[in-house]
Amino acid sequence: MQLVVGKIGRAHGIRGDVSVEVRTDEPELRLGPGAVLLTDPAATGPLTVESGRVHSGRLLLRFAGVKDRTAAEALRGTMLIAEIDPDETPEDPDEYYDHQLIGLDVVLADGTPVGELTEVVHLPYQDLLTVERPDGTEVLIPFVEQIVPTIDLDEQRVVITPPPGLIEPIDAAVAGDVGAAGGADDAGVAGEQGGGA
Repeated sequence: MQLVVGKIGRAHGIRGDVSVEVRTDEPELRLGPGAVLLTDPAATGPLTVESGRVHSGRLLLRFAGVKDRTAAEALRGTMLIAEIDPDETPEDPDEYYDHQLIGLDVVLADGTPVGELTEVVHLPYQDLLTVERPDGTEVLIPFVEQIVPTIDLDEQRVVITPPPGLIEPIDAAVAGDVGAAGGADDAGVAGEQGGGA
């Protein structure tokens, strides 16, 4: 089983270091010295981590054979992929690998089906779950405990408690609608509140 664990960013300095956007909760295990990583595009790798350090809050790695800034810059945009045992699970019981979640049924707390989890989107500040609805549309669910309180791998389902409007836009309160019903003065107030959020 292959797991994306990082993405190479800009070169740092002149000795071949690169910044890495970490996409794993276990960087010390997946991106530590000696780790051999597959790459996308495949022709770039495999790459062996020679050393790593944190500088100004960013992970910097140096790979064997990458000795200067030019070689490091040529790696920019490369995805780093670790080969893992499909039965391996994270040490923390509240953490999951992407492959454990993809394909799970997504339901509301009352059991109402929402769709199928098709992708985990990793953003710098928050992960999102992509859920494909029965009609083929997709909805993005913030992967936070308040909205995703239960993941049951045995039952192959994810229970969500979305706020109004997240799943069904028709339930959302839209600032423009408030103004239309309440007159011109109300529309101005709604516009200001919407702009400040």
